[in-house]
Amino acid sequence: MHISDTTLSGARPRSRAGLVCLALSGLLWGTGGLTGSLLGRAAGLPPLAVATYRLAVGGALIIAFLVVTGRRWPRGRAAWTRVAAVGGLAALYQASYFAAVSLTSVSLATLVTIGACPVAVVAAERLTGRRRVDRRTVGTVCLALAGLGLLVGLPTGGFSGWSVLGSACLAVLSAAGFAALTLLGGTAVPGLDELTTTGLGFAAGGLLLTPLAVVAGGLGFAPTATSIGLLVALGLVPTAVAYTLYFRGLRTVDASTAAVLALLEPLTGTLLAALLLGDRLGWPGLVGAALLAAAVLRSAR
Repeated sequence: MHISDTTLSGARPRSRAGLVCLALSGLLWGTGGLTGSLLGRAAGLPPLAVATYRLAVGGALIIAFLVVTGRRWPRGRAAWTRVAAVGGLAALYQASYFAAVSLTSVSLATLVTIGACPVAVVAAERLTGRRRVDRRTVGTVCLALAGLGLLVGLPTGGFSGWSVLGSACLAVLSAAGFAALTLLGGTAVPGLDELTTTGLGFAAGGLLLTPLAVVAGGLGFAPTATSIGLLVALGLVPTAVAYTLYFRGLRTVDASTAAVLALLEPLTGTLLAALLLGDRLGWPGLVGAALLAAAVLRSAR
């Protein structure tokens, strides 16, 4: 998200490389929904189990790479505190999101979760004095929210008022978890790089989600070449690689810009579903996609 050149408390200059990392992470996240859906069908796994495997396998792949390459493990309380925080926040926003879905629908949970995240990040930066929120910032967020609403659409169905309220609250909690992860990622910890943070943090997040996934439907499935391939793809591309790029981008780009660029995820996911699965994208969705793309380009300028 664009922030005025005049900022409070010494903002760091933007890096083009950081913007590229954030944009790539959003595009790669967009493959996660399709890959996760295919994995769920192939292995017969419920959504929370897919999310648990995503974190655990993504973290395990990075840890294996760190071991093979002989990388040093982080040392000191600050480094391990950051790893624990990343794991806890990853588990929080995943669990809250799927709990929100269970009360209403994917469309409502996605709309509230993804829509609330940039708002939460901008508000936090303003309250903490990290950034000055100008008219351009507000306009970009409004443009992004309008595009997201048209792209995702409003839920249909006879949900009770309490179900909608509960789902919205859980979705906001999920957004708060991701927003906190975004804000946290902008502060470096000595001796802890992005790859190690992602690997250890997400492995911890997967372990935290495991009991919930077992209760919610179980983690067992009959392994096949297709299901194992999809599982590895889900853990590698939209998880290990995408989140490492995201954390790397946060080192040189402000959190509010990162939160808007993350909206490339629903945009990419929707376009992939239309191209590969034959999902029809009506005119509201096309307008929403155009508005989202405009917000992303505006934030990166």
